[in-house]
Amino acid sequence: MPLIDKPLSELPSYTGTNPRPADFDAYWDSSLAELSAIDPKVELRPSTVITSKVAECFDLRFTGVGGARVYAKYLRPRGATGKHPAVVCFHGYTGNSGDWVEKLSYVGEGCSVAIMDCRGQGGLSEDVGGVKGNTMNGQIIRGLDDPDPKKLLLRSIFLDAAQLAGIVMSFPEVDPARVGALGMSQGGGLTLACAALEPRIKLAAPVFPFLCDYRRVWEMDLAKDAYGELRNHFRSFDPTHERETEVFTKLGYIDCQFLAPRIKAQVLMFTGLMDAICPPSTQYAAYNKIKSRKDVVIYPDFGHENLPGYPDRVFEYMRGL
Repeated sequence: MPLIDKPLSELPSYTGTNPRPADFDAYWDSSLAELSAIDPKVELRPSTVITSKVAECFDLRFTGVGGARVYAKYLRPRGATGKHPAVVCFHGYTGNSGDWVEKLSYVGEGCSVAIMDCRGQGGLSEDVGGVKGNTMNGQIIRGLDDPDPKKLLLRSIFLDAAQLAGIVMSFPEVDPARVGALGMSQGGGLTLACAALEPRIKLAAPVFPFLCDYRRVWEMDLAKDAYGELRNHFRSFDPTHERETEVFTKLGYIDCQFLAPRIKAQVLMFTGLMDAICPPSTQYAAYNKIKSRKDVVIYPDFGHENLPGYPDRVFEYMRGL
């Protein structure tokens, strides 16, 4: 089988390449303290787009860090009595929460479902800005040139993911001990971040997670496509790489591999060994740091694309909530 990365036999022992900031834990502890002090001002309004015999559908908005109003779709089983499980879902890079009907399969199983629009991407959530330096066209590097590492935009999006889960857990119809998280690519990275920052998540199903081990991506000469902004940043703002170590260390604050040890959920990851967008080794850098019960489903001949059977596998997995 052709290889674009390390052999499968080496992936379970790979520990990552990107540097970890020395104050990483303090950074995220203080970020969570900031989040807990926010009044989310949760707003639920019935959707005017769709009606369903099985689901009540709502536009959900809440206030996140920095004062941004974050949007999510929220669906709950119509006529349900008593507390039931829920899943929170996250979309791919630059995308949005998608169509309402895509979530009805989970509602039909008696689950509430929430899926968030990431700030400044293709949906309705606000990006309130407020950083020094470039904004260019990429969210990985948004805030990278600001002296304050808490201005990294992905920090806010990671916290939004955890906040959404906490809000869903607070709803009277939801059993907070039976909430899962899932997503593909960026959604996979946010699934890891959500489970790390909201430790009550019970099950997590990240599919080829993005936002892991940035320096490994760079060293593999794969800073293109979704990671292309890394190359653009160096070409525009550090063409001789004088700040290379500083840049990658700062990106370490928003590297899911370093959040992974905080995860308490059971994890089922999906990885294509031919993935040239989110290389398998970067995914394993995070997976190998997860201390909770975990498993990975390998697709030897697939890249960053639809993985046949994975939606059914995730659906069955989430039925364990």
